[in-house]
Amino acid sequence: MLHFHERPLRRYTLPLALLLGAGLGLLLPSNPRLENALNRSHPSALDPRLLLVRIDDATLTDYGLLHQWPRQLYVRAIDTLEQAGSAVIGLDVVLSPTSDQNAELQRTFSLPNLVLATAPGDTRNGLYSDWKATTGVSALNSGGGAVRQFQTAYATGSDPAASAHLTPSFARQVAAHAGHSVPLDTQPHLLRYTPTEAMEGQTVSFRDLLSGNVRYADLQGRIVLIGQDASGVAGLQLPDIDGRSVSGLTLQARAVSSLLAPPFRFLPQWVTVLLCAALAGLAVMLGGLWAYALAALTLLTSVILWKFDVVFPGVTVSLAAILAASLLAFERWWQLRTLRVRDQLTGLGNRLAFTRAVERRWLARREQPFALALVDLSGLRRVNDALGRPTGDALLREVASRLQRTKRRNDLVFRWGGDEFALLLDQVGESDLQARSQAIEEALTSLSAGQIPVWANVGLASSAGELLSANELIEAASRQRYRAKYQRVQEG
Repeated sequence: MLHFHERPLRRYTLPLALLLGAGLGLLLPSNPRLENALNRSHPSALDPRLLLVRIDDATLTDYGLLHQWPRQLYVRAIDTLEQAGSAVIGLDVVLSPTSDQNAELQRTFSLPNLVLATAPGDTRNGLYSDWKATTGVSALNSGGGAVRQFQTAYATGSDPAASAHLTPSFARQVAAHAGHSVPLDTQPHLLRYTPTEAMEGQTVSFRDLLSGNVRYADLQGRIVLIGQDASGVAGLQLPDIDGRSVSGLTLQARAVSSLLAPPFRFLPQWVTVLLCAALAGLAVMLGGLWAYALAALTLLTSVILWKFDVVFPGVTVSLAAILAASLLAFERWWQLRTLRVRDQLTGLGNRLAFTRAVERRWLARREQPFALALVDLSGLRRVNDALGRPTGDALLREVASRLQRTKRRNDLVFRWGGDEFALLLDQVGESDLQARSQAIEEALTSLSAGQIPVWANVGLASSAGELLSANELIEAASRQRYRAKYQRVQEG
């Protein structure tokens, strides 16, 4: 049951949960670690049209280091793929400028289905002005850690927002040549994770391609990527989300495969903000262990939606529910903390709270004189006996409410006993006692329950007198209260 004093606290807890939940959605719109975990636990198959031609350690052993290769080696490989009927050929090797510009090179490197890789910041005209093949910048997004994203274009110029200064990426150009419409933008795209072991069936060695150890049927209609995959060459391996190192060719293959597959869909940030706020509010309203159940449910939702290519920020939304649970725990702690000094029925301070407050006021009585008013109710026992305890409790709450309304800004009201109340009246001297007593009595007139009359007996004492302690102040107020009660009986 919600007690009187709990209501204001809950009134603040719910709006605070909504506000903090929305703030969490603004601060954490995405969950990279969750995305990595889902990507690894639910890997994607490499597009079956892709074929990787690896320049591996065996190839380098036969033909030497890559920078020593004559261009004719690439020409032989590309011509073989062209004759076999490969649909797209992507050469993910950045070629250095050369003075060897014969007709054979120009013909091969001008094939319409060929995509050449360039380094970030380079342009085709600066390297091979007579070659007509499509180019794309060979770049991926590492962000100082594992490579998990790529872009379809990279900004190169003083105005990154202008489309004229966007350089297409290598993966985008390959996907476009494969017949997919891929817009140019700098928005990061999530790489679909495919384990390197799952790619083995779609790889051949560059050496085998040159030596004719590959069937043309395996090359026909394929999207072929040629790139370095040698483990013995420093600087070629990049960090993967599974903690291992992989080649740039593997990551470019994932990028192309990601563009050929249905795109991942991300929730707009405003939707994330609303979900976080709503879940935090719901967790507060449900209370108990529901917050943790909701948090687990959002993580499960992330797994389910991932299978439908929807990236759901489950960690952020679940944290909103856990944050709400923390607020509820704080609320409960605060209630337990105040339970020792708070009356559960009226919400007023109890006898312990009164004792602490009057001792503090007594120490400062010279600078800030105060008065103590003690109030008890005559007739409450008859109400309880005749009409029941709930009616008596309602009467006590009514008295507490009236006393709260009559007090001034720095006055304090307490429930001192079963039918007794105490008020600490700030800045009240001997001359003010009569007026304050009359004000309290007027506030408590016309008390009744059914046909049973109830009246209040009020006694006041001031700290400005010759009293020596707070206990003497309480005794003085009690004597005044009993005197008023006796006088009422004599008159009645």
